[in-house]
Amino acid sequence: MTARLVYLTCLIAAFGCSRPDPVDNPNDWAHYLGDPATTQYSKLTQIDTSNVADLTVAWSYSSGDRDTLNRSQIQCNPLVIDGVLYGTNPQLKAFALDAATGAEKWHFNPAVFNEELLGMGTNRGLSYWTDGTRRRIYYPAGSFLYALDAVTGQPVPEFGENGRVDLHTGLGDAAREQFVISTSPGIIYDDLIIMGGRVSEDIGAAPGHIRAFSIHTGELVWMFRTLPEGASGGANAWAGLSLDVERGYVFVPTGSASYDFYGGNRPGENLYANCVLALNARTGEKIWHYQTVHHDLWDRDHPATPVLITVEHEGKDRDAVAQVTKGGYLFLLDRDTGEPLFPVEERPYPASDLAGESTSPTQPMPTLPPPFTRQELTEADLYPFDSVMNREAREVLAKSRYGGPFIPPSEEGTIMFPGFDGGAEWGGASYSPSDRLFFVNANEMPWMLKMNPVLELSGADPGRSVYAIACQACHGPDLRGGGVFQSPSLLGLAPRLDVPAITQLIHNGRGAMPAVTWLEKEQVTAVAEWLLTLDADTSVEEISASMASGDKEEASGEGSWPYPYIMGGYKRLRTSDGHPITSPPYGTLSAIDLDRGSIRWQVPLGEYPDLVARGIRNTGSENYGGPVATAGGVVFIAATLDEKIRAFRARDGQLLWEAPLPAAGYATPSVYAVDGRQYVVVACGGGKLGTKSGDRYVAFSLPAR
Repeated sequence: MTARLVYLTCLIAAFGCSRPDPVDNPNDWAHYLGDPATTQYSKLTQIDTSNVADLTVAWSYSSGDRDTLNRSQIQCNPLVIDGVLYGTNPQLKAFALDAATGAEKWHFNPAVFNEELLGMGTNRGLSYWTDGTRRRIYYPAGSFLYALDAVTGQPVPEFGENGRVDLHTGLGDAAREQFVISTSPGIIYDDLIIMGGRVSEDIGAAPGHIRAFSIHTGELVWMFRTLPEGASGGANAWAGLSLDVERGYVFVPTGSASYDFYGGNRPGENLYANCVLALNARTGEKIWHYQTVHHDLWDRDHPATPVLITVEHEGKDRDAVAQVTKGGYLFLLDRDTGEPLFPVEERPYPASDLAGESTSPTQPMPTLPPPFTRQELTEADLYPFDSVMNREAREVLAKSRYGGPFIPPSEEGTIMFPGFDGGAEWGGASYSPSDRLFFVNANEMPWMLKMNPVLELSGADPGRSVYAIACQACHGPDLRGGGVFQSPSLLGLAPRLDVPAITQLIHNGRGAMPAVTWLEKEQVTAVAEWLLTLDADTSVEEISASMASGDKEEASGEGSWPYPYIMGGYKRLRTSDGHPITSPPYGTLSAIDLDRGSIRWQVPLGEYPDLVARGIRNTGSENYGGPVATAGGVVFIAATLDEKIRAFRARDGQLLWEAPLPAAGYATPSVYAVDGRQYVVVACGGGKLGTKSGDRYVAFSLPAR
């Protein structure tokens, strides 16, 4: 040990700090998405391009609590440290396993706090801390951040209130009644855990301020305000954070300000919404910011963590930040200044014609690298496999606005392409320093963004009117759910729920559903009573007929929805046989050379089983969960609705291996080694895109010798 290292070790011990060794054991997957820089990369080489086709199932673990109605998911990227795997299940319970065998060591149920069970929700990962003696796991479940003893799974009593901290802390008194949760884990720097979070996208949303808590006590240490005092909510970082340990910078990807689809109440560019923020990890002081969408009206949140890499740029090594977007762009920024390494142009786009709206006249567009998804939709891009379906797609285009990016929301309907779920999504991107390539998977599904004038609801049944304003965006005009949040059907509630039970759900929220606190008591009663009149077989026509009479003022109350428009719901544009109205590819995996700003290769990712049965292959499919690259020259990814995991050759995108999963792996894999044997593990939770729910983690390895 050098004299400098001895000095630093003593200094850290003297001041009670707990920064982990920045050089982690390459056998471990000790951080969410692999390392503090979130590169989703493993240095392990036992599995390589010559033998990856020999992978077999090493073990499978049933974590329990899958939803038999196929609405639960597991999106967790598990940690593996010193031969122990830490993960979460569909009910947000945490567990520890022997990473070589899958045998359970412990599990923790948040219901020990004597609350109603959290219900199906989402957790994408955990954080690990040790001072060499104590070992702890931190993970968010719903509105709380939990600290557990990593050896026993028991709550750490000195952290917060008996082992948990309320994520409403520091956001103000009004936020106590607002929807505030975290789906992504915090990132640990010294003795702090730094958290983003998810808030509502409607009116009454909490602010998305970034906060740091003491890992020892749970006390709030600092807070960076992403919104000025009194501004509308949002501008939150739900996708997770990345960390430059040496600089002491934390990088924050923020989303849009609320209300997401109408900005008449929030004029201007809306800083710090839709920004990459660099903050001092010790103090929360801003170092720099860079905004990638001005005055967002399209829900173009930053969907993934900024990836910290070093590129060769203009003949020199440059430390950079790579941020992928839902729109299919990649912004490459200098890590110290936030300045783009490749030119970014402010290009003009159409103005909104909605009353009271004022769109930004320009939007920033990177000139390099080129977009990794298609950007324009024309009739030539429509479904090619069936003339009837092609005609259906043409009819959709004929009554919609469509074309390129940043077409404003409209009353007739604006086609988002790529849609609300990307482009890039929360699975993140991977960077291989050995191959000098950046890997990102993407969706190319068109979605409809339609704004309904609120005054048009004036003739509706009171309950139906409230539903259209407060519920329809997630549960759909036909009440059958689905959409971006996989919301449940609201038909046929009467045998299971009554007015008081529905009222409680609306006021308190549950699982992924935010609490709706801005409705008046009479409004909640009206919508609850209306829902209970609809049975499981109620048709769309019958629901529409309920618009025929009633008085909106009785239901809505003065000022309950302050905007002149309401977004009509998250709607994928599919043909009547269930496919995107566009031509393939529907999902891709791309390799980008960031030294040159070029796309090295792009391949379809996934297939539709029914199209395969018709002999139509390599179409790609919608996908959730990211890639992991390895020093063995292999890129692993699950993510697809055809319930497979795949391995591609990093240098050229050749498919080397694929294997079936017990349910779709909508999660980013982890790569690790125990006793000299390398493994790839993925959570198989399913539950999206019409696929069945699962509860298993499956690990693959080469056959034992």
